[in-house]
Amino acid sequence: MSAVKDSPMETMTAFGNDDVEVISQRPLYQGFFQLQEYRFRHKLFAGGWSEEVRREVFERGHAVVVLPYDPARDQVVLIEQIRIPALATSSRPWLLELVAGMIDAGETRDDVAVRELFEETGLECSAMTAVSQYLPSPGGCSERLYFYWAKIDASKAQGLHGLCDEHEDIRLHVMSRQQAYTLLKQGQIDNGATVIGLQWLQLNYQELS
Repeated sequence: MSAVKDSPMETMTAFGNDDVEVISQRPLYQGFFQLQEYRFRHKLFAGGWSEEVRREVFERGHAVVVLPYDPARDQVVLIEQIRIPALATSSRPWLLELVAGMIDAGETRDDVAVRELFEETGLECSAMTAVSQYLPSPGGCSERLYFYWAKIDASKAQGLHGLCDEHEDIRLHVMSRQQAYTLLKQGQIDNGATVIGLQWLQLNYQELS
């Protein structure tokens, strides 16, 4: 009988925040978002310390992502809006997405999830459940996303939404869970947060009520 191997987490080197020395941090740009330059050293797997490393980090704050799902009808509500950074690599910059929004100072993640759901869809939920959190692009961005699923009544999803003062122009799409997952498999849904959310739903929908 073969020996049971250690799990990856058990064999990871136990480095933490104390094993990084931040030499300096300075702003390179500050507008709606920020760009910071970090100079730092860190411990090496082979022992000792690295030389000084310089990295530019995009500081856009943290955000919530909300999956509006109606378990009674097995339907999801997706939003469609223009995303100009997609213009460079997509055939069209209007993307199908989950609800999402930035967390402002003084706001709780739960409050932001409820607020953004209403602002972007006009819907209120009977339950808002925190699922997970993740770093979408830790190689160059500090942003952490907090993922929720919202129990909603999909029959009430209609109309156009978004805040005029934020130049939002949002259209709703109500579709079955399987239709949304098919669009994902076909590559028609290709933004990271929505891909992760719909994959999670496909794995867990039978447990939601």
